[in-house]
Amino acid sequence: MKNEIVLDSAGSSSPFQSAEFRKLFAAQLIALSGTGLATVALTLLAYDLAGGNAGLVLGQALAVKMIAYVFVSPLMGGIAHRFDRKRLLISLDLARALIVLGMPFVTEVWQIFSLIFLLNSFSAGFKPVFQATIPELMQNERAYSRALSYSRLAYDLEMLLSPMLAGLALLFFSYSALFITNSITYLVSAGLILIVVFPAAEKVDRLGGVWGEISFGIRAYLRTPRLRGMLALYLGVAAASAMIIVNTVIYVRENLGGTESAVALALAATGAGSMITALMMPRILDQVADRTVMILGSVIMSAGLLVMVVSPNFSQLLVIWFVIGIGWSLVQTPSGRVVNRSSSPADRSSYFSAQFSLSHACWMFAYPLVGWMGVSVGIEMTSLYFGIAVAMFTLVAIILWPANDLVVLEHTHEALSHSHEHSHVSHHDHEHTHEDKRHKHEHKHQPLTHSHVFVIDDHHPSWP
Repeated sequence: MKNEIVLDSAGSSSPFQSAEFRKLFAAQLIALSGTGLATVALTLLAYDLAGGNAGLVLGQALAVKMIAYVFVSPLMGGIAHRFDRKRLLISLDLARALIVLGMPFVTEVWQIFSLIFLLNSFSAGFKPVFQATIPELMQNERAYSRALSYSRLAYDLEMLLSPMLAGLALLFFSYSALFITNSITYLVSAGLILIVVFPAAEKVDRLGGVWGEISFGIRAYLRTPRLRGMLALYLGVAAASAMIIVNTVIYVRENLGGTESAVALALAATGAGSMITALMMPRILDQVADRTVMILGSVIMSAGLLVMVVSPNFSQLLVIWFVIGIGWSLVQTPSGRVVNRSSSPADRSSYFSAQFSLSHACWMFAYPLVGWMGVSVGIEMTSLYFGIAVAMFTLVAIILWPANDLVVLEHTHEALSHSHEHSHVSHHDHEHTHEDKRHKHEHKHQPLTHSHVFVIDDHHPSWP
């Protein structure tokens, strides 16, 4: 038997057996479709304002987006347990709907940067809390694996269908209408979340005060070997996706003389590769370890980027972008399983916020770098350099993430005295006169050596 966490051996392996998951998935799909339309509109807006320097402007704008993700997400993840999750998610959706309405009125580049930062500050709070809620709705690990695949599929549909719909809409409307549509999708998402019945959240009483709450997720994430290895793979995902998102419009419009619709089709090719792979992932993950699948995906991305050095025509570009989409889906789809396996239920929001923040830190550097290099050395040479970089990140991941990645570990606790809310389970074993429920007082842990599913938390601050 595999050394892994099984959430529950009972129940259907289909996540759509859960009515609450169906509502959340619909909310995610609708909001992402609107975001996809707005992404296409943003590239065209940047082209209108900056012309041939659109790649540089778009790279900087997306770097601003990443700054919001990197610095706001740990803050929200650290304190999210203090708020009602449903009200928090609805409030964040409403704020996003209001901000995106300002996009059609942008006339200066700095205005793009300002609105992008505000919009994605709220998204940085929304997405990790949303992701951390999904495993709480699933009855077993197979259902959760499929839920992750469908969630990945929703992101792929953003890349596949949204550009196609955007290309169709642009035949009749200006790109400003795409921003308005995005605002409406956020309102619909908020309405669907309103009718979801959320499971009761695990009680969290973090050690170390407010700073301990905010920094816990990042500290715990970076102390977990498999998560450090996964972060190296995300450096590769950031390099490949930044190349596509930032430089597709330049390569198609400037190098190939293509139209706006051709830009949308090229972006859709990547989405198609990713979507097809996501549909296959549940069966793949039943047979192949997460680590193997993700490393393979990184190798595929590297190969795709390296091929760009031949200056492909449009048809060849579609094939290359399709293959890279396969690679990044192989890396990203299992990531939720890895994070979930590495965290306890009470700490899940903090871990997912750390994953969100650290992975987007990779994009924060990749976006402006790929935009600057595209202008400085050309698209083909930029892709060559980034392909080599992805290969190096893959090697780092292989070193950091042990092939024999055990979940149950033997470890030793030293004697410790501290105060936090607890119940009398595991190593909280002491006597007092009041009823044995969750309570808080100064208590002492005796030295102890034992084995169990190991995750970094307040009682396990370092990896054995």
